[in-house]
Amino acid sequence: MMSISIKVVDGYDYVHHHSAIFIRSTREGIPMTTPKPVALVTGASSGIGEATANALVAAGYTVYGTSRKGNQSGQRNFSMLALDVTDDASVEAAIKELLVLEGRIDLLVNNAGFGLAPAAAEESSIEQAKAIFDTNFLGIVRTTRAVVPHMRRQGGGRIINIGSILGIVPVPFVALYAASKHAVEGYSESLDHELRTFGIRVTIIEPGYTKTSFETNNLEADAKLELYQDVRARVSKAVNHAMANADSPEVVAQVVLKAARAERPKLRYTAGKTAGQFQFMRRFAPAGFLDAAIRKNLKLDAKSPSQARTSHQPS
Repeated sequence: MMSISIKVVDGYDYVHHHSAIFIRSTREGIPMTTPKPVALVTGASSGIGEATANALVAAGYTVYGTSRKGNQSGQRNFSMLALDVTDDASVEAAIKELLVLEGRIDLLVNNAGFGLAPAAAEESSIEQAKAIFDTNFLGIVRTTRAVVPHMRRQGGGRIINIGSILGIVPVPFVALYAASKHAVEGYSESLDHELRTFGIRVTIIEPGYTKTSFETNNLEADAKLELYQDVRARVSKAVNHAMANADSPEVVAQVVLKAARAERPKLRYTAGKTAGQFQFMRRFAPAGFLDAAIRKNLKLDAKSPSQARTSHQPS
């Protein structure tokens, strides 16, 4: 038996037919029917965001990507909006623009973020720590707060947050980045419980190393200490080695698409071989084994020349 319900919210007729949502706008200038789901992908000018936007377009979504500068030169399969996730007014304006254009938003993919080049936790100032949290975590909070009321009125929606496997398996010398992604984990899990009643589901995607310009664009720590110079170099070398075998952004994009289309989405999806291995070790390996493996891989217990010089200084 066909199940159809209609409700009018803010000038739109929300027509629910089984699991699909069709929207008939009563406002002038907007198409009478829009069967294609509408997706917003932040940080879509390159890398995982761009690959995700392209995958969603290929799957039949109407897609809007965002970047701080918005629509730039170059051919894309999707439209671009200007959105700075660190600016409340910018977020509100972009969401408002999207709703004027399409009348709804069915999927939000929070991808915008940045990292720091390998460095010790104490080598970043408080200002730098605030900056990475402002983008990687509070950016997600801002876009989510802007979108959720509209999804709730629609009777459903989906939010996918791009986290990192480092959010559940943190390694040394990426402490602030790992902490920002750990915050995304906690926030997303709580949020999924809160919104599920309204037909909104929240999912976290946990990639490992990915071949994008992300690492190339990493900021350097702004308060470097000489005593970490040698270990910093070792960790950077290990990261560069891992990047040689990193997954393509399309691998992550396909996992995002899988989560977006799942009838019963999981809370967490790993993306790529490395992320899967890390998750397996976190779940099944003894804590001491994982701890020792991390330290051995990065040679953290080997004395560096600078540490040796320090230890031989007269007291």
